[in-house]
Amino acid sequence: MVIVDAPQVTPQVTPQVKDLIMGTYDEHSRNELQMILKLTDREYFRKSYLLSAIDSVLIEMTQPDSPNSLTQKYRLTEKGKEVKYYFESLGDKL
Repeated sequence: MVIVDAPQVTPQVTPQVKDLIMGTYDEHSRNELQMILKLTDREYFRKSYLLSAIDSVLIEMTQPDSPNSLTQKYRLTEKGKEVKYYFESLGDKL
């Protein structure tokens, strides 16, 4: 796995996106991700977490051609996995 340098990672990762990345370990529905993060406001989650992570190419849809599908799930991209690995390697240093 590639180790990502902090200057390339942290400026573009908001605390919300970081929480989303750290809580993602497989493919999850939007509802599952909200439950993992203990968020109830769907629109806030979508704008502050999900769309930001997708725009940063850290999270991707499993069905990009059907973004509104009832079976849509989300997973980490390779870049997202690298960023998650970077944050995990820091441990309690954050």
